[in-house]
Amino acid sequence: MIERRTVLRVAAVAGSAGLLAACSERTGGTADVDPVSVPPKARITVDPVVEAADVPVLKPVTVSVTDGALTEVQLTNAEGTAVAGQLNADKTVWTSSEPLGYGKTYTYAAKAKGSDDKVAELGGSFATVTPAREVRATLNPVDHAEVGVAMPISVKFAEAVSDRTAVQRALSVETSTEVEGSWAWLSDRQVDWRPREYWPANTEVSVTAKLYGVHYGGGAYGRADVTTTFLIGRNQVVKVHTPEHRMRVYRDGAEVANYPCSNGRDNDPELNTPNGTVIVMTREPTAIFDNARYGYTNIKKKWCCRISNHGEFIHENEDNRANIGKDNTSHGCVNLLEADAKAYFDSALIGDPVEVTGSKANFPTSSDVMDWLLDWDTWKSMSAL
Repeated sequence: MIERRTVLRVAAVAGSAGLLAACSERTGGTADVDPVSVPPKARITVDPVVEAADVPVLKPVTVSVTDGALTEVQLTNAEGTAVAGQLNADKTVWTSSEPLGYGKTYTYAAKAKGSDDKVAELGGSFATVTPAREVRATLNPVDHAEVGVAMPISVKFAEAVSDRTAVQRALSVETSTEVEGSWAWLSDRQVDWRPREYWPANTEVSVTAKLYGVHYGGGAYGRADVTTTFLIGRNQVVKVHTPEHRMRVYRDGAEVANYPCSNGRDNDPELNTPNGTVIVMTREPTAIFDNARYGYTNIKKKWCCRISNHGEFIHENEDNRANIGKDNTSHGCVNLLEADAKAYFDSALIGDPVEVTGSKANFPTSSDVMDWLLDWDTWKSMSAL
């Protein structure tokens, strides 16, 4: 009996199938399709794709939909914090509006409603690049500084930069008055911007170095963006023609001071006050001078303006009073009488140009600030762009 029932059931099923087939053949119709099994028309895509690795932190993330509109988009980090972003007017593309973090995992959660009223969904995650090193950069002049008309803009890096082009593209200079200028790489750790001629007086300058996320090469990336806004002061230029034993100060092209001085020794190029245009680098009310090679150590002088890292200053030297205005007997510095040194010191700004002529030797280009020792064509040739 059990076997008979089984056979009958199978036969009944087979008969039903045959009946359906015969009916289909007679009418020429097709079987109904379950609407639940039809996928939604809306299709969501993302960039970077799900499971992507080493994603650049500066590349905007996009969530897009075709044949529909986005109704929900979230991009969150591992802590659940949402990344800022905006939808376009048609609600077909969402774009992130802030940089991502290094070495982070981000998760998508997006929904869209298609023209068929069905909802499409997308989830998943991706990971950003993890730098081998994050390199710090500094920017000079600092915020709100007032500087002289020869002051360069300087960006310095804690490590050598291989991809100078990528770095330079991240740098911008804006000025309140149109100024022609250029970046130049003085070393693999320093890039400077200087105008072709001295800055126009009273120019406002803003510098932006968008270095976060920039690949410096060799797995090193910029640690952070840096910015500064500063002011160019009045136009003051110092001129020293060493055989004259005079230091002249000019404001807007007019001579406003003329001091007797003693410069570097004429008969020894190693001790000259060298030819070239340099700038006031520091202002120090007192400074200590040491040079064991020439027999002096721990010598204190007043009202000192450094003009190079080669060792030259403009400063008071009452010990050399007998030669000031008469003979060049210093070891490279511009010596002034104390009252004159104080008057000049009080008038000086960091970045004021100092133009030296008449010596047997030229300033070496080994100082940190050698920007004005190079002609304009040479300067431009040192740009990475």
